[in-house]
Amino acid sequence: MATKYNYQDYLQLPKDKRYEIISGDLYIVPSPHEIHQRIISNILYYLLSFVKKNKLGFIYSAPLDVLFSEADIVQPDIIFITSENKKIITNDNVRGTPDLIIEILSPNTGHRDLGIKKKLYEKNGVREYWIIDPKNETVDILTLKGNKFRGNKFHVKDAVPESCLLLSSSAVQGFRINIKDIFA
Repeated sequence: MATKYNYQDYLQLPKDKRYEIISGDLYIVPSPHEIHQRIISNILYYLLSFVKKNKLGFIYSAPLDVLFSEADIVQPDIIFITSENKKIITNDNVRGTPDLIIEILSPNTGHRDLGIKKKLYEKNGVREYWIIDPKNETVDILTLKGNKFRGNKFHVKDAVPESCLLLSSSAVQGFRINIKDIFA
C-alpha cells in the first residue's frame, strides 16, 4: 500500500522544491519553463491592475499553498479571492476555495492540471478555472454550473489581426483580456 501524506508531512518537506499533495499522494512540481513564466507575468499584469483598481479582492501567484483539506494541498499558478471570501486567506496559506484558479500547462504537469487537479477544483467548488495551453495557444474557461465545470475553448488564431478576442471572467466581475496579450 502506498504511503499517504497530509499537511503535517507537507510542512516537513525540504524547502528547495515545490510540492503538492492530492488525495494524499505527493507530487514534486518542477520549475516552469520561460514561456510558462511569461504567460503568468502577462496575466498578472492585467489582472492585478484591474482587481486593485476596482478593489475586487486579492491576486496571488505560485508558490502559495491552497489547502482544500489536510490531504489536498496545491499551488496553482494564479489564484483570485474576492474581498467577500478573504476569510480563507491566512499568513501561511489559503484555507478554502479560491474564486478563480488559473493553471498554465507544462509538459511535466499538464496531465495533472487537466485531470486530478481539475476534478479537485470542481469537487471543492472553484467558481472558475482557466486552463492555458502555451503549445496550442488556447485558453479553456471553465465555469462551475451546479457541481460540474462547463466552458469554452478559445484559440489565439480566432483573433483576426485587425481585431481582438476578449476573454472575460465571471469570477472577476468586468475583467476582460485580449487573448493575444496572454501569449505576447
